[in-house]
Amino acid sequence: MNLREKVTEKFRERFGYDPDYIVRAPGRVNLLGEHVDYNDGFVLPIAIDRATWLACSPSQTPQTTLVAVDLSEETLFTPETLSAKTDTAGRSLPSWALYPAGVMWALGETQLNTPALNGAYTSDVPQGSGLSSSASVEMAFAFAWQTLGGWFLPPMERALLGQKAENQYVGVNCGIMDQFASACGEENRLLLLDCRSLEWRTLPLPKNTAIVIADTTKRRTLTSGEYNSRRADCEEAVRLLKKFVPDIKSLRDVNLETFNQFASHLPEQVHKRARHVVEEIERTQLSIPFLENGHIQQFGRLLNECHDSLRNLYEVSISELDVMVQVAQSLPGCYGARLTGAGFGGCTVNLVSIEKVEDFANRLSAGYEAKTGLHPEIYICQASPGATLS
Repeated sequence: MNLREKVTEKFRERFGYDPDYIVRAPGRVNLLGEHVDYNDGFVLPIAIDRATWLACSPSQTPQTTLVAVDLSEETLFTPETLSAKTDTAGRSLPSWALYPAGVMWALGETQLNTPALNGAYTSDVPQGSGLSSSASVEMAFAFAWQTLGGWFLPPMERALLGQKAENQYVGVNCGIMDQFASACGEENRLLLLDCRSLEWRTLPLPKNTAIVIADTTKRRTLTSGEYNSRRADCEEAVRLLKKFVPDIKSLRDVNLETFNQFASHLPEQVHKRARHVVEEIERTQLSIPFLENGHIQQFGRLLNECHDSLRNLYEVSISELDVMVQVAQSLPGCYGARLTGAGFGGCTVNLVSIEKVEDFANRLSAGYEAKTGLHPEIYICQASPGATLS
């Protein structure tokens, strides 16, 4: 049974009739531009063919009833209970429900119609893996309320409202990349996003290559404190560099030559964090002509350099991620490999020759398990369309 059938059946079991709509919203993997979205940098994600599936219909009552199929849990809320983050019985909303409730709240803040709905949803985007399960949930519900509410927003505006929900309602200070990729994904194309202007375009995926995602099965342990401390280091670097570069607003505004000129004025940890960001923004810019001209080897080398920087400068890797990358880089057909997402667990992303991909996946799994004792999940992925009715 596929996920569309699964979520339809669960909706029918709970509510006694067939859903009016099925919405699909993908997860994402980022190929280049890690930890630069909140520094106004450039990112290069794709929407993947793993997604959140939501079956829904208008409710005949004032309350929204949601079934989280994978958790076998249910909650009910109304616009009046949103500000207190409680269900209709006054209990705190479960953590999973904060994402759809946050979307309803953010849409309501913009005076968009969010009629009560009955919904059931499931996903094959692993939670805590760095593939943006939360953003796919947010974009599924944003599209559902657009459909039920009779209004239309361009995909980027829905992404921004999803980010607002996560920042201000859920309380995770994420950048825009995850929601953007889930909303704006295009089949067989990479997405290049300028996180400052929000201008974006697509770039070709390298020909005869596959995107392989390798899940270490070590769930992300990135605490808000770790994430926020790195953001604070980046902000401190901007504050200190303002003495030498008065017009700087974010690390995006410092090229590598200028950074090298003044980096000695930064404390060691701030220097390391800022160097990663400045060099990663440059790597993403360098990748554009490589992708446009089909230079796979050069693009893959940038992925390898990114991992080294995330491990040594931004210090968000762990031993399991390093082992997965080391094994991948040693295998025939691998052009580049690195951790993807926030780090501290989750997944790696690998650019692999299509001819070698099956052998690569098998050998990567065996090599990682031999070194760690952990059995990984390996996904051979395609770039997929963004959130839409299915």
